[in-house]
Amino acid sequence: MKVLVPIKRVIDANVKVRVKADESGVELTNVKMAMNPFCEIAVEEAVRLKEAGTASEVIVVSAGIAQSQETLRTGLAMGADRAILIQTDVPLEPLAVAKLLKAVADKEEPGLLLLGKQAIDGDNNQTAQMISALLGWSQATFASKVAIDGDKLNVTREVDGGLENINLNMPAVVSVDLRLNEPRYASLPNIMKAKKKPLESLTPEDLGVDVTPRVETVKVCEPPARKAGVKVASVAELVDKLKNEAKVI
Repeated sequence: MKVLVPIKRVIDANVKVRVKADESGVELTNVKMAMNPFCEIAVEEAVRLKEAGTASEVIVVSAGIAQSQETLRTGLAMGADRAILIQTDVPLEPLAVAKLLKAVADKEEPGLLLLGKQAIDGDNNQTAQMISALLGWSQATFASKVAIDGDKLNVTREVDGGLENINLNMPAVVSVDLRLNEPRYASLPNIMKAKKKPLESLTPEDLGVDVTPRVETVKVCEPPARKAGVKVASVAELVDKLKNEAKVI
């Protein structure tokens, strides 16, 4: 069984995001980039499935600018077998990404599509659900445990009330959550080996997908700075401020 793992290149989670001076977007020049943390978890789970003998091949795929190759090489160093880059300079929206991944899935015919529940830049949490709908596959979101039993997939997912156990028919789309596993660090020998692993480059036109943006970004700005707190002398003064100034009671 093939496992297809979409991954995304984002600003490193430890870097403070800065808005461009012209407010057209966030500053990416000379900014450290990394694989989306949820994508790392998906790659780790796919590699574990391969190590357990459940998966025969792990394929990482990314859509974006040419520098996304670096992120794909990280996935290869973690244990993926090969990579696919859908290269485009057009800003990609979730639906466009879902259509691109559907085209790749139609071509590769994986038994399982594992991806992070969301990217830490856009925080949309839409792509997995859209891919499932486009492919007509079973889906499980926010997975904290994944187990394959023949042609069935048992997933424990995190919900507001606790944990939910569901059983899916395969092929399936699964989006992973933080508590599924702890991603490994790529060793130096594996980083060197990753440079020799196959990386295929495609374009949206090769896949017959129109990725023209449907949404126009008018302005990007930082949220207002939080105001300093206020000390009150008594409970009566606190209630008065909550009632007359904050108007929350």
